[in-house]
Amino acid sequence: MIRPVRCADAAAVCDIYNYYVENTAITFDETPAMAEAMEDHIREITAHFPWFVWEEGGEILGYASIHPWKERTAYRFSTEDSIYIKQGFQGRGMGKQLLTRLLEEIKKTDIHTVVAGITIPNEKSIGLHEKFGFKKIAQFPEIGYKLGKWLDVGYWELILPCSSGEIP
Repeated sequence: MIRPVRCADAAAVCDIYNYYVENTAITFDETPAMAEAMEDHIREITAHFPWFVWEEGGEILGYASIHPWKERTAYRFSTEDSIYIKQGFQGRGMGKQLLTRLLEEIKKTDIHTVVAGITIPNEKSIGLHEKFGFKKIAQFPEIGYKLGKWLDVGYWELILPCSSGEIP
């Protein structure tokens, strides 16, 4: 079941995310997230943007959210997405369904651009985003250093029509 995230989900969201923090270069965070800080983050993001979790049998198995792309006001119609699936549960279509739901909600807003920053290589995330029409727009070679190696990050972008059909 896909549903909006709640603050009570913070510990489960941290468990999912922290696997990637501690074991992969998918995120450039190097310090595990704490549940209390995640609760604040959930409140801050959901005050303005959609965030969904995949819940099955009372367990959170994945999540998808957006957050502001940049802080300056001219970027106010641009966001970046985040999609994480619990280790061991990938390949079941959760990412696709979560991104579908997230984009359905985004299309009801004045958001015009969704950006996906993806550590390369990550063929699963690239494939998922490209299935939804995201186009690669940039690649920064050796922009981050984690797990003893330099890493590239690519950026994919999806341009959405304004919900009103006009520039806000």
